[in-house]
Amino acid sequence: MTDSQIPLSAQVNRAALTPMMQHYMEIKEQHPQALLLYRLGDFFEAFFEDAHTISRALELVLTGRDGGKEAGRIPMAGIPHHALERYASQLVEKGFSIAICDQMEAASEAQGLVRREVTRVITPGTVIEEGMLTAKKNNFLAAIVSASDNWGLAYADISTGEFLAAQLSSTEQLVQELLRLQPAEILLPIDAPNPLAGSPQAIPSFLPEQFCYTLRSQATFILTEAKQRILETFRVRSLEGFGCDRLPLAIRAAGGLLEYLMVTQKNTQTPLQNLSTYTVSDYLLLDSQSRRNLEIVQTVRDGTLTGSLLWALDQTSTSMGSRALRRWLLQPLKDIQAISDRADTVEELTKNHSLRKNLRASLSQIYDIERLCSRVGAGTANARDLVALAASLSKLTEVADVVIQAQSPYLTSLQSVPPEMEQLADLLSSNLVEEPPIYLTDGNLIRSGINPQLDELRQQALDDVDWLSALEKTERERTGINTLKVGFNKAFGYFISISRGKSEQAPDNYIRKQTLTNEERYITPELKEREARILNSKAELNQLEYELFTELRIEAAKYINSMRAVAQAIASADTLSSLAEVAVKYNYCKPVIKRDRGLIIKNGRHPVVEQSLPAGFFVPNSTTLGSSGQDNSKSQFPDLIILTGPNMSGKSIFLRQVGLIQLMAQVGSFVPAETATLGLCDRIFTRVGAGSDAVSG
Repeated sequence: MTDSQIPLSAQVNRAALTPMMQHYMEIKEQHPQALLLYRLGDFFEAFFEDAHTISRALELVLTGRDGGKEAGRIPMAGIPHHALERYASQLVEKGFSIAICDQMEAASEAQGLVRREVTRVITPGTVIEEGMLTAKKNNFLAAIVSASDNWGLAYADISTGEFLAAQLSSTEQLVQELLRLQPAEILLPIDAPNPLAGSPQAIPSFLPEQFCYTLRSQATFILTEAKQRILETFRVRSLEGFGCDRLPLAIRAAGGLLEYLMVTQKNTQTPLQNLSTYTVSDYLLLDSQSRRNLEIVQTVRDGTLTGSLLWALDQTSTSMGSRALRRWLLQPLKDIQAISDRADTVEELTKNHSLRKNLRASLSQIYDIERLCSRVGAGTANARDLVALAASLSKLTEVADVVIQAQSPYLTSLQSVPPEMEQLADLLSSNLVEEPPIYLTDGNLIRSGINPQLDELRQQALDDVDWLSALEKTERERTGINTLKVGFNKAFGYFISISRGKSEQAPDNYIRKQTLTNEERYITPELKEREARILNSKAELNQLEYELFTELRIEAAKYINSMRAVAQAIASADTLSSLAEVAVKYNYCKPVIKRDRGLIIKNGRHPVVEQSLPAGFFVPNSTTLGSSGQDNSKSQFPDLIILTGPNMSGKSIFLRQVGLIQLMAQVGSFVPAETATLGLCDRIFTRVGAGSDAVSG
């Protein structure tokens, strides 16, 4: 390896570095795969090769810093601490992982080197920040393990708390599940002693190339340790309640995923929901080609949402409902009773217009409780998050009143509000101001009258403002300089500003502090003495307010499980109300699902094309296939239709239409037809022309 190929950090004599840079190198060694952002004052800085990477990725100016007498200048690139989320989002979107090394004490309190620690590692699959997530789509982290041709799969969305696992009987099943989930990151165990040394060649060729893979040591997926990790995480004695006690590969995958979260989340680890186990065969199977050709969540032509089935059906009022609808469409049901429960709810909402209208109006005022809960649990929620949570929880009573006469279990579950939800909403709304700032360090979070000490410190702050105003007035009169001002900045503190042209009129007790192009800045002994008192008072005020806010956040975290249960109920009700809204608007019918292989659709319509045309322009068509007799062996109609016609005559539209009606029925939706009687399907296969564009005709 030539010198040009050796990383810059490896070419430096560490002993020659400053103590701070030596500490940076120690932290970097612990996180070699991540870009290390190291807090220095108001900036997060990167050094050496990380500085070059960040400079290129974010188009930032590459600067330098003195690394020591022998080391010379070291490449450096930085971002303001208040813009961390924005820049981190860009880096994660480009596939980078980021280690955040923050200051754990104020520089003024440090004895020697300021104590710094890595508080979190942000990877594509471990994002919880609102600005880094897509509101209407899950952000899954997956883990996979294999034994022969069998696979264990676990996946979690730490921004919502979902955590599921399955054991799969073939590589094809695994690949199809990954393509359905579209995880942001996949954990893959390798046999190498050091997974960091693994190359892209360590990733099996049969795995989809488009995903981000993170190589992990096999040791983190050992069955006994993985099982113990799950038991300890959820504080249970057995995995039987999770349904995976006899699924060793699923256990290994789930345990490996939990270990990765412990490593990356540090002291901000988000609590997950209890692990759920599922079986692929319990759902209607859609392979990637069928999902693509049916254009369920994106179009074939340009991969956009507009023109897909999800686009046509998504009239949800909340982000939670929109994510649930996406999941339902990608994983239709095979259980007739479960299908019927959903369809009955849609029917109730289509028939009761006031119920549907009022429910949707109430739901539209509810924020994303799922993701708010995750930020509360991780200790990263700000005051605006808690205000949004309080506003959402306070709306539950209104929702309960709206559905009080409803009959569907999906709606009756919302008829009573857990008392702790009302109490938490009252606690948060009575303690927090209505419009708090984004940053907790800006203060003004807690209402007046809550804490006597806080009120006293705030009054002191007001008195200080009055004193500064009085000082400015007095000094203007004393000096005769009407443009004299009392100002403040973080670097120099409080000062008296006089324009350069008037600087000769400065009194003798003015001590020059800073010279600028157009002004001179001074300090007086009186102002200097008052400055120390003002700054100490402000620091004490902000610290107390932060502590009071933290207590509220910790209290809210106690109710995460209850809030998540409510959020799931809201998401389901929202999804079903969306399906009902579309059904009413476009005159859909309730399908009849039977346990036979028949299919009778009278005057069916393509749900997407119909919405893309003026009302009444779509020509409906009927389809009958294999309607069986009582013994389910004889068919009244053919089991096969050979569809012919010239190009652009609508063959692809017809094929998609039949497939989408079947899929919608097994989701629990009404369907675009006059009537529809459908047999229960276990799989849908669809292949249409590569250039077929349903919306454009």
